[in-house]
Amino acid sequence: MLNFGPFKSLSTKEFQKKLEEGFTVIDIRRADEWEYDGIIEGSHKITFFDAMGGFDIDAFLESFSKVVTDKEQPFIMVCAHASRTKQACEIMGSKLGYKNVYELDGGINWGWIDKGLETVK
Repeated sequence: MLNFGPFKSLSTKEFQKKLEEGFTVIDIRRADEWEYDGIIEGSHKITFFDAMGGFDIDAFLESFSKVVTDKEQPFIMVCAHASRTKQACEIMGSKLGYKNVYELDGGINWGWIDKGLETVK
């Protein structure tokens, strides 16, 4: 596990362990990415960035707060390659005060699919 300060990056095996422990998974990719690659089973689909790289934090938080109900609840963010999750996790941990923020190292493409693990569509 790599510690980036406001969030931690999990290897695939660490991620799988957290799934078994019941951690909430938030897939922050766009709808077209969910359709193309599928999602990790049980993930909540809540887009963070649009196709232009912008985001509407209020719209994101409206959906996010229905799934993660307090700032102590642990959650793991997933994107395609873990570049967007680093930005999103930084915002969630540093700026918004969430305490147990994680990401999947390599994202769904390099930390899940390329490991031979399945997604659902």
